[in-house]
Amino acid sequence: MSRIFLSSPDVGPLEREALLRAFDSGWVAPAGPELEAFENDIAAITGWPGAVAMSSGTAALHLALLGHGVQPGDRVLVSSFTFAATANAVAYCGAEPTFIDSDTVTWNMSPQLLADELADSRRHNRLPTAVVVVDLYGQCADYDPIVAQCHELGIPVVEDAAEALGATYKGRPAGTLADTGVFSFNGNKIITTSGGGMFVSHDVEASNRVRNLATQARRPAVHYEHTEIGYNYRLSNLLAAMGRAQLQRLPVMSARRLQINARYRELLGDLPGVSFMPIAPWGGWNGWLTCVVFDDVATRDAVQHALDENDIESRPLWKPMHLQPVFASCRARVDGTSEYLFDHGLCLPSGSVLSDDQIDLVAKVALETAR
Repeated sequence: MSRIFLSSPDVGPLEREALLRAFDSGWVAPAGPELEAFENDIAAITGWPGAVAMSSGTAALHLALLGHGVQPGDRVLVSSFTFAATANAVAYCGAEPTFIDSDTVTWNMSPQLLADELADSRRHNRLPTAVVVVDLYGQCADYDPIVAQCHELGIPVVEDAAEALGATYKGRPAGTLADTGVFSFNGNKIITTSGGGMFVSHDVEASNRVRNLATQARRPAVHYEHTEIGYNYRLSNLLAAMGRAQLQRLPVMSARRLQINARYRELLGDLPGVSFMPIAPWGGWNGWLTCVVFDDVATRDAVQHALDENDIESRPLWKPMHLQPVFASCRARVDGTSEYLFDHGLCLPSGSVLSDDQIDLVAKVALETAR
C-alpha cells in the first residue's frame, strides 16, 4: 500500500501539456507570456487588476508589508494561529510581530482581541504600522469588523490568503478582503505551481511598485541601474504555465476536497468527543484541509500514531506563533483558543487526488482507535 499523504499535488496531462508548451516557447526565465497571462487570470478571478506572481507566498507577504511602509522597529499585529511564514515576513522587514489569538467561529484572528489590542495601542500612543490576518485552512476571517476598526485608525490590513484561493467572504473573493492580498501555490496548496505565490491589489500603481521590487528594483535604463534594494522574487514562466493549467481545474479540485470533508463528517460525525472545524455562516470555504478536534488529548495522539502506523500522514493543527521559541519575546494578546486547538486538533488527509477508499481507510483507523 502506498503512503496516504496529507495534501498531495493534483497534477495531470493538462499541467504537463502547459509546461511543455512553455518550454518549447523558449521562455524559461522569470519573464514571458505565461507569467503575464497567469497574473491576468488571477486578476480576473479576484476582480483586482494588480496581480504580481512571485516565487513564494512568503515573498509576496514580505513585499506587501514593504509596500505598506513597514520598516525596522515598527510593530505589526499578526494572527498567532498560522504557519511561520506569516510572522517571518514581518521579521524580514526588521519589524516586530504582536500576536493576536483566534476566535472560535473561524479559528482566525479574533476581532474582539484585535479591538482590545488596538485600544491598548492607542492608550500607549504606539499604533501598529500594519495588521496581517490569515485565512486559516481555506476559510476567511471575519473581515468587516477587522478592517473597519483598522481603517478607522489609518492602519492598512494585509490578507494572508495563502490557503484560501477560491474561498469567499459574504460573496467577495478571498485575497480582496483587505488592502492587499497574498496567495500561495506551494506543493500542498489547493492549486500549485510547485512553489510560488501571488500579490494582489486593487491599486495598479501599488502592484507595479511591488513588481519592481520583486525584480531587483532595476530602473528603466539600458545598463543595470539601482536606486534602492530589490529582491529576486519573480515566478518563472514555466511555473506560471503550470499555474494557469491548475487554475482551470480549481473548481473541480475544491469540490473534491469539500466532498472529502463531507465524507469524513458522515463517517466520524457520531464519534463522541470529536468535532470538526466550524464553517462560518458567511460561507465560501474552499475545503483545503479537513481538521478535527478531540476533547481528549491522549485520544488525538493515539489516532495520529495509529494513522502513522498505517502509513497515513496526519498533522497537528498549527502551533501558535506566540508559543514558538523564535518569537518567545514578542508581545501576544491571547485567550487560549489557538493553544487549545494546537493541543487537541488534527489535520486529516484531504488532497483532491485521494479516493473514497483511501478516505474510508483513514476514517476506519480513526474510529477503531478513538472508540
